[in-house]
Amino acid sequence: MKGFHPLAQNKFTNCLFICQTDMSTPLAEQLRPTTLEEFVGQEHLVGKNGPVRKMLENKKVTSMILWGPPGCGKTTLAKLIAHYVNADFISFSAVTSGVKEVREIIQKAKERKKMFKQDTVLFVDEIHRFNKAQQDGFLPHVEDGTIVLIGATTENPGFEVNAPLVSRSQIYVLYSLNDNDLEKIAKKAIKLFPKHKWQDISIKHLIKMSNGDGRTLINAIELATSISKNITLEIAEEAIQRKAIFYDKKGDWHYDTISAFIKSMRGSDPDATLHYLARMIKAGEDPVFIARRMLIFASEDIGNAQPTALVLATSCMQAVHMIGMPEAKLILAQTATYLATAKKSIASTEGISHALSDIEQQNLDPIPLHLRNPANKVMKSFGYGKGHTRYPWQVEKQNGEKIKQEYLPKNLKGKKYYIPDWK
Repeated sequence: MKGFHPLAQNKFTNCLFICQTDMSTPLAEQLRPTTLEEFVGQEHLVGKNGPVRKMLENKKVTSMILWGPPGCGKTTLAKLIAHYVNADFISFSAVTSGVKEVREIIQKAKERKKMFKQDTVLFVDEIHRFNKAQQDGFLPHVEDGTIVLIGATTENPGFEVNAPLVSRSQIYVLYSLNDNDLEKIAKKAIKLFPKHKWQDISIKHLIKMSNGDGRTLINAIELATSISKNITLEIAEEAIQRKAIFYDKKGDWHYDTISAFIKSMRGSDPDATLHYLARMIKAGEDPVFIARRMLIFASEDIGNAQPTALVLATSCMQAVHMIGMPEAKLILAQTATYLATAKKSIASTEGISHALSDIEQQNLDPIPLHLRNPANKVMKSFGYGKGHTRYPWQVEKQNGEKIKQEYLPKNLKGKKYYIPDWK
């Protein structure tokens, strides 16, 4: 191709790669949609009134961050966006590439814009893996229009992506695919293997075990077809091995799961409690973290309604420290179900909360004289400790009369903080 510009040649060879599909092409690439109508899921973004669809209809896209779990279509959507606006699509991984590659991409993007009047969509997968300085490096090129940046992340961008980059981008949330979405993908994939026979139960199993992850489903189908031409339930189980669980120990899934775990114990549902405990154990959550949260729960939500809960939770944490996994899961399960089925009380929790509130909002009246410490004669002469009954319960027992002694400051006299709320 004498005289053919390298940038144009790159575009031409890319077209050849896409157009010529053979059996060596991964199934995921063969199934990748080329139109929004073929795209599965995320109707809130690409549906009739979705913001991304409207953006593409106007042939004008801005930089954006796609936030969602694995296998929900972030990469596919980015490619579709580039296709619709006739932009050159460059995929870039924050895990395997660095600043040098970014500079080369930016330079080529400038040349492409100058020579061919063509925009460049730079897709950065796992953008949260870049450090602050690396993320800042995109800013001037986003601002001057050299690139349209589409970042993909499984982490909350509010925490993991730099604020300046977030402020210059649209944040779009993508959700796990539902079973209907996965069924559409499965049907389309199966059509590419006309010589294979599929049992309905095997397809349902793959859909269920994919847990909303389209990539997991496609890979399992591809593996199943390589194992046998008759895809039975046994073959499907072999292909997918286990349920695909996405759980990030520092992100929203971590906090959402522990939240559901706590709320299930609070709602006295031992079955749901065990379900969320199992999710955390299966995902490799730190067992000490789980034990610590149960220890807090024992005091915060059970309190004096069943004081042994705090004792058991403390023992649980100590045992988890000593034993470790996998045996510690038995101790966690025993403690979690005990806490879930225990009597509940927030009397102590609300009591200290109200007391602290009064400390901040009310005047701090002097401590009553009879409660002060009469450490010397001078203090005694001022009435410190005068009239104080040290063991009122003992006097009441002897005399059979209630001792009337005020312990709160004058302005809070008669105030009730601790109100037992269990039977």
